[in-house]
Amino acid sequence: MLKTLKTLTLGTLLAASSLALAEPALKLGTTAAFAPPLEVAVAEAKKQGLEVELIEFTDWIAPNVSLANGDIDVNYFQHIPFLENAKSEGGYDLVPVARGVLNNVGLYSKKHKDFSTLPDGAKVAIANDPINGGRGLQLLRKAGLIELKPDVGYKATLQDITANPKNLRIIELEAVQLVRAYEEVDVVQGYPAYIRLAKTFDPASALLFDGLDNPEYIIQFVTQPAKAKDARLLKFIDIYQHSPAVRAALDKAHGNLYQPGWES
Repeated sequence: MLKTLKTLTLGTLLAASSLALAEPALKLGTTAAFAPPLEVAVAEAKKQGLEVELIEFTDWIAPNVSLANGDIDVNYFQHIPFLENAKSEGGYDLVPVARGVLNNVGLYSKKHKDFSTLPDGAKVAIANDPINGGRGLQLLRKAGLIELKPDVGYKATLQDITANPKNLRIIELEAVQLVRAYEEVDVVQGYPAYIRLAKTFDPASALLFDGLDNPEYIIQFVTQPAKAKDARLLKFIDIYQHSPAVRAALDKAHGNLYQPGWES
């Protein structure tokens, strides 16, 4: 009886010791547009003994608040301009660790097949926030529809337009409202991931896409500086970037409307 008791006690101690030594799950925050390939990466990580908890947020504010508060270890949903703006407004001490995908953004039109048929005074809808609006203006410049002050980059605003030969009426809307504006305006700035979720029109039908000519828009893995070298995080990033299963999931989720930013 005593021997059995000692055996049970030793077994209990060993089990408790194993639990104490087990690494906690890496908590990763994201949003709906990026979740499906990350779910595959989480499954691939589990096969390699790495536990990752994927937490999906429904807005673009909470992932950085949660990360700054230490409720999650890393987030994956934002590019550098968005991060820099969030740090400035929220006072967060956050850093990009590694590149993810670059999701192309386009200019779409239900009424026109190319920019040459746009009438004088055509209505153009772009995002109204300082980050996505700047991206929309850069697209309009790439399309040859406007000119901007030199070197203004993603910080461009309507006040930075130096030429507007077609007298475009540029309407600024909440980014989430842009898909609906497709029916009403001549040209609209659009995000393929969200167009795909809305199922309203073909996300591949843009008249023009941006791409690696704007590498600042590559989505980043972001964390607190103290966790930038976390072995769990670095292992997960490696899986995300190099797993064939994850690449297949990215292809399924984004088609040919994305580019692997870590390869650029």
